Amino acid sequence: MRSVARSGMPVAVLAAGVLLLSGCGAGGPAPEPSPAPSDGPVAVRTPPPDVPIASGDLVPPVEEDQPAALRIAELGIDMPVDPVGVQTDGWMEIPEDPAVGGWYRFGPAPGDDRGTAVIVAHVDSLVYGLGPFARLPELAPGAEVAVTSASGAEHRYRVSSVEQLPKLDLGATDVWSRDGDPALVLITCGGEFDREARSYEDNVVVTAERVP
Repeated sequence: MRSVARSGMPVAVLAAGVLLLSGCGAGGPAPEPSPAPSDGPVAVRTPPPDVPIASGDLVPPVEEDQPAALRIAELGIDMPVDPVGVQTDGWMEIPEDPAVGGWYRFGPAPGDDRGTAVIVAHVDSLVYGLGPFARLPELAPGAEVAVTSASGAEHRYRVSSVEQLPKLDLGATDVWSRDGDPALVLITCGGEFDREARSYEDNVVVTAERVP
Protein backbone atom coordinates (compact mmCIF):
# COMPACT_ATOMS: atom_id res chain seq x y z
CA MET A 1 0.00 0.00 0.00
CA ARG A 2 1.21 3.50 -0.72
CA SER A 3 1.67 5.99 2.09
CA VAL A 4 -1.43 7.19 3.86
CA ALA A 5 -2.03 10.30 5.90
CA ARG A 6 -3.65 10.26 9.32
CA SER A 7 -6.92 12.09 9.47
CA GLY A 8 -7.45 15.42 11.16
CA MET A 9 -10.18 14.08 13.46
CA PRO A 10 -10.48 11.02 15.67
CA VAL A 11 -13.07 8.37 14.97
CA ALA A 12 -16.14 8.72 17.11
CA VAL A 13 -17.96 5.40 17.31
CA LEU A 14 -21.51 6.17 18.39
CA ALA A 15 -24.68 4.15 18.41
CA ALA A 16 -25.38 5.20 14.84
CA GLY A 17 -21.75 4.85 13.86
CA VAL A 18 -19.49 7.71 12.85
CA LEU A 19 -16.12 7.64 11.16
CA LEU A 20 -14.29 10.90 10.64
CA LEU A 21 -11.66 11.15 7.99
CA SER A 22 -9.54 13.97 6.83
CA GLY A 23 -7.94 15.72 4.25
CA CYS A 24 -9.29 17.13 1.10
CA GLY A 25 -8.56 20.39 -0.57
CA ALA A 26 -9.99 22.66 -3.19
CA GLY A 27 -13.22 21.84 -4.97
CA GLY A 28 -14.46 23.09 -8.32
CA PRO A 29 -13.44 22.47 -11.92
CA ALA A 30 -9.66 22.34 -12.12
CA PRO A 31 -9.05 25.27 -9.72
CA GLU A 32 -5.66 26.71 -8.95
CA PRO A 33 -4.16 25.17 -5.78
CA SER A 34 -5.14 27.02 -2.64
CA PRO A 35 -2.37 29.08 -1.05
CA ALA A 36 -3.06 27.12 2.12
CA PRO A 37 -4.28 23.62 1.21
CA SER A 38 -6.23 21.85 3.88
CA ASP A 39 -4.50 19.49 6.23
CA GLY A 40 -7.07 19.96 8.95
CA PRO A 41 -10.21 18.07 9.86
CA VAL A 42 -12.65 17.02 7.21
CA ALA A 43 -15.72 15.17 8.42
CA VAL A 44 -16.92 12.25 6.35
CA ARG A 45 -19.43 10.13 8.21
CA THR A 46 -19.67 6.41 7.69
CA PRO A 47 -20.78 3.40 9.71
CA PRO A 48 -17.93 1.83 11.62
CA PRO A 49 -16.85 -1.71 10.77
CA ASP A 50 -19.22 -4.43 11.92
CA VAL A 51 -17.05 -5.30 14.91
CA PRO A 52 -15.18 -2.92 17.22
CA ILE A 53 -12.23 -1.28 15.49
CA ALA A 54 -9.89 -2.20 18.32
CA SER A 55 -10.50 -5.92 17.96
CA GLY A 56 -8.22 -6.29 14.95
CA ASP A 57 -10.50 -9.01 13.59
CA LEU A 58 -11.60 -7.22 10.42
CA VAL A 59 -10.60 -8.94 7.20
CA PRO A 60 -10.84 -7.14 3.82
CA PRO A 61 -11.79 -8.94 0.63
CA VAL A 62 -9.16 -11.17 -0.89
CA GLU A 63 -6.47 -9.17 -2.67
CA GLU A 64 -7.54 -10.06 -6.21
CA ASP A 65 -10.99 -8.53 -5.61
CA GLN A 66 -9.68 -5.22 -4.27
CA PRO A 67 -9.78 -2.18 -6.57
CA ALA A 68 -6.43 -1.20 -8.02
CA ALA A 69 -7.20 1.66 -10.43
CA LEU A 70 -9.94 4.14 -11.28
CA ARG A 71 -10.47 5.69 -14.70
CA ILE A 72 -12.79 8.48 -15.84
CA ALA A 73 -12.06 8.94 -19.54
CA GLU A 74 -14.21 12.06 -19.82
CA LEU A 75 -11.93 13.91 -17.38
CA GLY A 76 -8.66 12.23 -18.34
CA ILE A 77 -8.41 10.65 -14.88
CA ASP A 78 -6.46 7.42 -14.51
CA MET A 79 -5.31 6.91 -10.94
CA PRO A 80 -4.25 4.05 -8.68
CA VAL A 81 -6.44 3.03 -5.76
CA ASP A 82 -5.23 1.68 -2.43
CA PRO A 83 -7.33 -0.05 0.25
CA VAL A 84 -7.59 2.06 3.38
CA GLY A 85 -9.19 1.48 6.73
CA VAL A 86 -8.89 2.64 10.31
CA GLN A 87 -5.60 2.86 12.19
CA THR A 88 -5.24 1.30 15.62
CA ASP A 89 -5.38 4.74 17.24
CA GLY A 90 -8.84 5.30 15.75
CA TRP A 91 -7.92 7.53 12.82
CA MET A 92 -8.91 6.77 9.27
CA GLU A 93 -6.30 6.31 6.59
CA ILE A 94 -6.34 8.33 3.36
CA PRO A 95 -3.59 8.22 0.74
CA GLU A 96 -1.28 11.16 1.30
CA ASP A 97 -0.83 11.76 -2.43
CA PRO A 98 -3.98 13.31 -3.99
CA ALA A 99 -3.19 11.35 -7.16
CA VAL A 100 -4.04 8.12 -5.29
CA GLY A 101 -7.59 7.14 -4.32
CA GLY A 102 -8.43 5.36 -1.09
CA TRP A 103 -11.07 2.62 -1.11
CA TYR A 104 -12.84 2.11 2.24
CA ARG A 105 -12.06 -1.57 2.66
CA PHE A 106 -14.59 -2.25 5.43
CA GLY A 107 -17.42 -1.57 3.02
CA PRO A 108 -18.37 -3.21 -0.28
CA ALA A 109 -15.81 -3.49 -3.07
CA PRO A 110 -16.41 -2.37 -6.66
CA GLY A 111 -17.98 -5.32 -8.43
CA ASP A 112 -19.86 -6.59 -5.37
CA ASP A 113 -23.48 -7.52 -6.00
CA ARG A 114 -24.83 -5.42 -3.12
CA GLY A 115 -23.98 -2.14 -1.45
CA THR A 116 -21.98 0.98 -2.16
CA ALA A 117 -18.22 1.01 -2.72
CA VAL A 118 -16.59 4.26 -1.56
CA ILE A 119 -13.39 5.81 -2.90
CA VAL A 120 -12.06 9.06 -1.45
CA ALA A 121 -9.07 11.27 -2.18
CA HIS A 122 -7.47 14.52 -1.16
CA VAL A 123 -7.94 17.32 -3.66
CA ASP A 124 -4.61 19.03 -3.12
CA SER A 125 -1.60 19.08 -0.86
CA LEU A 126 1.33 21.36 -0.09
CA VAL A 127 3.67 18.54 -1.09
CA TYR A 128 1.94 17.10 -4.17
CA GLY A 129 -0.20 19.96 -5.48
CA LEU A 130 -3.60 19.56 -7.12
CA GLY A 131 -5.06 16.07 -7.53
CA PRO A 132 -7.37 14.46 -10.11
CA PHE A 133 -10.48 14.60 -7.91
CA ALA A 134 -10.46 18.41 -8.19
CA ARG A 135 -12.25 17.82 -11.51
CA LEU A 136 -15.12 15.76 -10.10
CA PRO A 137 -17.57 18.70 -10.15
CA GLU A 138 -17.20 18.74 -13.96
CA LEU A 139 -18.88 15.35 -14.25
CA ALA A 140 -22.43 15.14 -15.52
CA PRO A 141 -24.97 12.32 -15.22
CA GLY A 142 -24.27 9.65 -17.80
CA ALA A 143 -20.47 9.85 -17.58
CA GLU A 144 -18.74 6.50 -17.18
CA VAL A 145 -16.40 5.52 -14.36
CA ALA A 146 -14.36 2.31 -14.59
CA VAL A 147 -12.69 0.58 -11.66
CA THR A 148 -10.17 -2.19 -12.30
CA SER A 149 -9.57 -4.77 -9.60
CA ALA A 150 -6.23 -6.38 -8.80
CA SER A 151 -7.30 -9.44 -10.81
CA GLY A 152 -7.68 -7.27 -13.93
CA ALA A 153 -11.48 -7.38 -13.91
CA GLU A 154 -13.10 -4.08 -14.92
CA HIS A 155 -16.25 -2.81 -13.25
CA ARG A 156 -18.12 -0.03 -15.05
CA TYR A 157 -20.43 2.54 -13.49
CA ARG A 158 -22.54 5.36 -14.88
CA VAL A 159 -22.77 8.66 -12.97
CA SER A 160 -26.28 9.34 -11.67
CA SER A 161 -25.63 12.46 -9.57
CA VAL A 162 -22.97 15.00 -8.59
CA GLU A 163 -23.69 16.87 -5.37
CA GLN A 164 -21.96 19.36 -3.11
CA LEU A 165 -23.03 18.84 0.49
CA PRO A 166 -22.06 20.42 3.81
CA LYS A 167 -19.70 17.91 5.40
CA LEU A 168 -21.89 17.22 8.39
CA ASP A 169 -24.85 16.43 6.10
CA LEU A 170 -23.07 13.48 4.51
CA GLY A 171 -23.96 11.18 7.38
CA ALA A 172 -27.65 11.57 6.57
CA THR A 173 -27.17 10.06 3.11
CA ASP A 174 -26.96 6.41 2.07
CA VAL A 175 -23.36 6.82 0.87
CA TRP A 176 -22.12 4.12 3.21
CA SER A 177 -24.81 1.51 2.53
CA ARG A 178 -23.73 -2.12 2.72
CA ASP A 179 -26.98 -3.21 1.12
CA GLY A 180 -29.10 -2.25 -1.86
CA ASP A 181 -28.22 -2.11 -5.53
CA PRO A 182 -24.50 -2.00 -6.35
CA ALA A 183 -23.15 1.53 -6.60
CA LEU A 184 -19.94 3.53 -6.45
CA VAL A 185 -19.42 6.80 -4.60
CA LEU A 186 -16.45 9.14 -5.07
CA ILE A 187 -15.82 11.77 -2.40
CA THR A 188 -13.55 14.79 -2.13
CA CYS A 189 -13.87 18.32 -0.75
CA GLY A 190 -15.34 21.51 -2.14
CA GLY A 191 -16.95 24.77 -1.19
CA GLU A 192 -15.35 27.68 0.62
CA PHE A 193 -12.00 27.28 2.31
CA ASP A 194 -12.07 27.95 6.07
CA ARG A 195 -8.59 29.27 6.81
CA GLU A 196 -9.04 29.04 10.56
CA ALA A 197 -10.11 25.38 10.43
CA ARG A 198 -7.76 24.71 7.49
CA SER A 199 -10.42 22.77 5.65
CA TYR A 200 -13.12 23.19 3.04
CA GLU A 201 -16.72 23.46 4.14
CA ASP A 202 -18.34 20.93 1.81
CA ASN A 203 -17.94 17.50 0.26
CA VAL A 204 -18.26 16.81 -3.44
CA VAL A 205 -20.10 13.48 -3.78
CA VAL A 206 -20.35 11.62 -7.08
CA THR A 207 -22.79 8.68 -7.13
CA ALA A 208 -22.66 6.13 -9.93
CA GLU A 209 -24.73 3.03 -10.67
CA ARG A 210 -23.16 -0.17 -11.94
CA VAL A 211 -23.51 -0.84 -15.63
CA PRO A 212 -24.87 -4.39 -16.21
